[in-house]
Amino acid sequence: MSETFLLLIFAVVLLASFYLLYFFSEHYFISSLDDIGKRFNLSSDISGATLMAAGSSAPELAVVIVSLLKNGNHQAIGIGTIVGSALFNLFVIVGAVMVVKANKKMVWQPLVRDLVFYALSVLLLVYSLWDGVFSLWEATAFVLGYMVYFGGIFAWKRWFPYKDKESHNQIDEEPGLNSFDRLLKRIIPTVNNLYIAFVLNIIMIGVLSWVLVTSAIEISTILGVPEIIIALTVIALGTSVPDLVASVIVARQGRPGMAINNAVGSNIFDILIGLGLPFLLLFIFSNGYAEVENSTLDASFLLLMGSIIMLTIGFLITRWKTNLGLGLLLILLYLGYLFYQVAIAGVVAW
Repeated sequence: MSETFLLLIFAVVLLASFYLLYFFSEHYFISSLDDIGKRFNLSSDISGATLMAAGSSAPELAVVIVSLLKNGNHQAIGIGTIVGSALFNLFVIVGAVMVVKANKKMVWQPLVRDLVFYALSVLLLVYSLWDGVFSLWEATAFVLGYMVYFGGIFAWKRWFPYKDKESHNQIDEEPGLNSFDRLLKRIIPTVNNLYIAFVLNIIMIGVLSWVLVTSAIEISTILGVPEIIIALTVIALGTSVPDLVASVIVARQGRPGMAINNAVGSNIFDILIGLGLPFLLLFIFSNGYAEVENSTLDASFLLLMGSIIMLTIGFLITRWKTNLGLGLLLILLYLGYLFYQVAIAGVVAW
């Protein structure tokens, strides 16, 4: 069987796993998390920072776990997916929200809170991966950092009280709701027990993530491109595009601040829990550290840190309003980064 034909097969499997992963996360897993939050009467702040962040970040977290469990030292796929998704969220999702809903006043207190914790998360990420080794103590610091963020949500609202002033102009639209989705919903049996459904959703996301990672590894091998570049671009895009669709819809409903908060909050979860928790569990039962190929991450690290500075300065200049020019600039910067990674892949393959 020719390599071209194999590449086509694995590409189709990769795209199918992307779609199904999005479908189960968006229509089943996040819905079950929302029901759990309501059952325990969690506030919107707590639910958004924990359950909903976990729901939107479930594909990335599952990819990291599968990349660690597969034989052959494939942790670069997990790390690349988290870093690439973080860049996509900050540049493309935030940029698209600003383009869709320009000149809209946002509540600054939660934005400052999430930008501060996100900046600390990125600094911890860069510090931990800079020397090419990720250790047990660094993974522990990631998980503890998210616990601090969780507690900071309560303290921040006491220190800087605020009310949600964003109006909600309902639009009868749901991301991904098409004829194929409706067909899948009819085929998949409904589970009435909330907790059984929750567990089944986790299993399904895990299986699809295994298929996704396996396909990505095969594509990387056929093309002769490092796995981390595939993760930074293809996998990161595939797991983040559904968040983009949902955020644009929320922005069109008149809630751009909420959409931006979700993007930044998901990045905090991705970095601190998405990387920290799987590696922490791995290190507890192994040698306590992992070598990380970080030579292709320099540009990503610079963009991650630069995006925080750019967003902060932009929000201060616009007085916490969405801005069309800033949104377009963010999207163009990401496209430049994407072309840079594709050029690197081409040079390596050549």
